[in-house]
Amino acid sequence: MTVKVTTLDNGLRVVSQTMPHLKTVSLGMWVGVGSRDETERQHGLCHLLEHMAFKGTKRRTARGIAEEIEMVGGDLNASTSLEMTAYYVRVLEDDVPLALDILADILQHSEFDDRELALEKDVILQEIAGTQDIPDELAYDLVQEIAFPGQSIGRPVIGTPASVTALGRLDLQAHLAERYVAPNMVLAAAGAVDHEALVRHAGALFGGLSGKAAGSGEPARFVGGACASGRKFEQSHLLYGFTGPAYGDADFFDAQVFSGLLGGGMSSRLFQTAREERGLCYSIYASAWGLKDSGMFVIHAATGHKLVAELARVVTGEIENCAAGGVTEPEVRRAKAQIRAGLLMALESSSSRAEQMARQLLCHDRVIDTEELIARVDATTVESMTKFANKLLSSVRPAVAVVGAGKRSQKLAEDARGAVAA
Repeated sequence: MTVKVTTLDNGLRVVSQTMPHLKTVSLGMWVGVGSRDETERQHGLCHLLEHMAFKGTKRRTARGIAEEIEMVGGDLNASTSLEMTAYYVRVLEDDVPLALDILADILQHSEFDDRELALEKDVILQEIAGTQDIPDELAYDLVQEIAFPGQSIGRPVIGTPASVTALGRLDLQAHLAERYVAPNMVLAAAGAVDHEALVRHAGALFGGLSGKAAGSGEPARFVGGACASGRKFEQSHLLYGFTGPAYGDADFFDAQVFSGLLGGGMSSRLFQTAREERGLCYSIYASAWGLKDSGMFVIHAATGHKLVAELARVVTGEIENCAAGGVTEPEVRRAKAQIRAGLLMALESSSSRAEQMARQLLCHDRVIDTEELIARVDATTVESMTKFANKLLSSVRPAVAVVGAGKRSQKLAEDARGAVAA
């Protein structure tokens, strides 16, 4: 299953991996632009554009786009994140030309009809309102905001009612012209795909994209602090956000393995200590995500309002134990095995493979083979885990958010942050 990469004359990269046992193809366009590239006035623009791409072009109505792809049994969708926007589709191998034609149409010829724009804004306003009823989503938005205050990276991807309402057709058109340029885009496909045919179609459909380089956003500045929502829910959600490595940093894979041994499964430290031994929560886990110049190491748990303080002590106590030399070889092996298995399992999914290749090209300017990724995971050690735990504790004090306990939430967040040694 050889990976092939071709760069068109305008800078668009086309990457594919043939998976002979499949009869379907997962393909899409990944654009290296996300909400962190927005100004304050543009907040929510990337997400709005993602929605509007499906609302009609010069050749197709919104209904026509949906019907045409579903007529062949395909599935078309999109997503927006901090640094990336993706438009992807899965079809049978004979329908790749149709899928590419639709992608090219919605990304280059959307009309942004004023009536459709007004309707889609209303849809997004309902989406925003829905997040306020989901306590864990609310908590994640809060911890990111307090971690990166006053920055685009700290604002919710989805936008706010005020910012979304203020956006207009000219904003969408300007964003497309500035950011949706060939060097900032990757067309990726995996499955029953022929690379040479894919490149021919790409040249014909996307060859007119501008070859101008896109600008870069503001650097990330991790600050930290304590924040809360005054809303009351049945449980309290406690989130710790520590400053973490960027995806290109030397200790990025240390962060991944440490998140696994600390809170990556039923055998992890936090699950065993907080849930199995003390019954403080139903679920608790850790994760680490990286951006081009920063990242965050996150611990999330939901518990009873009266148990937040004790749970916070358990969480910080486990990190302190790791920093003091408590990490063991067996738990490092288990964490590495989980990551290794996840990498190999992802190879069995054409959708995961297409996304992985596109992200790697946008983030690293090359496709990293699985053997190299596994080698970097295997290179982590007990010593590097101890070092990483110390780095968490010695860096900028964390961002902490508590949601669910009503008026008590702010005090609980401040106390939880205070549990981390200065």
